[in-house]
Amino acid sequence: MNWLKRARHGIKTWKKKNLPDGLWEKCPSCGEILYVKELNRQMSVCPKCDYHFKIGAYDFIRLITDDNSFIETEAGLYSGDPLDFKDSKKYKNRVKDAIKKTGMNSAIITGTATIEGKYTALGIIDFSFLGGSMGSVVGEKIARVANAAIEKRISLILISASGGARMQESILSLMQMAKTSAAISRVSRAGLPFISILTNPTTGGVAASFAFQGDVILAEPKALVGFAGPRVIRETVGEELPEGFQRSEFLIEHGMIDMIVSRRDVKNVLGFLLDSLTCGAAASSEEKSQKNERTNISLIR
Repeated sequence: MNWLKRARHGIKTWKKKNLPDGLWEKCPSCGEILYVKELNRQMSVCPKCDYHFKIGAYDFIRLITDDNSFIETEAGLYSGDPLDFKDSKKYKNRVKDAIKKTGMNSAIITGTATIEGKYTALGIIDFSFLGGSMGSVVGEKIARVANAAIEKRISLILISASGGARMQESILSLMQMAKTSAAISRVSRAGLPFISILTNPTTGGVAASFAFQGDVILAEPKALVGFAGPRVIRETVGEELPEGFQRSEFLIEHGMIDMIVSRRDVKNVLGFLLDSLTCGAAASSEEKSQKNERTNISLIR
């Protein structure tokens, strides 16, 4: 038995090191294990399969706006609890927890910024705030940023990431679909461009209202976009549905969206679109000014 002991004595053992959490991320699409710092450098896009991870509203601001150009508006608005709603948890407590978790007062950030030098009104829904659900505050802030676009005569961009209407606000939440649609209609009547960007996921009442009203509708690759879930649709129509029918690749094939844009390219694409779409508005404004000037001269004469 001595030889066995000696053999055991010669074996080197390694003590397992406890690695800190948050160093690695597994891609849900291809299963690749990704180093988080490298993933961040890649704009949270998997370098192997191009899967776009969810990012927050502030991340989008850094991604698409010119440096230090974003000015937030309506930051003080936050949800009340008009229905005194309670399920497994009080609604007011859910809102408080979401504020603490995200550092935001609501599920959307609105403001103005320049994108490739173009002054623009901007709204970004953050999925991490109660699933990006559209309650009264989200609807109000979209209406206000739309009004700001009209007052300043600038384009409007809304970026969506939402599970739909906020059930804790019941009919008040559903009313936001009409409210936001009306706001976008005013932007359209004012002759101003509205660009809608759909990210993963954009569903429910958001998809059924302002998200699909864009003059140009962009979507990230493989984004889940639709109103109801596949199971509900299957049971309603009584038919098997094609694979991936609610992904952006399927939607562009069927004319529901205009362009699929990688996160790496979105700022350049927005710059091009804003430049193209506002040329006409600038020209018509100049023409109107010249017409008024001619009218004033004729009145003087």
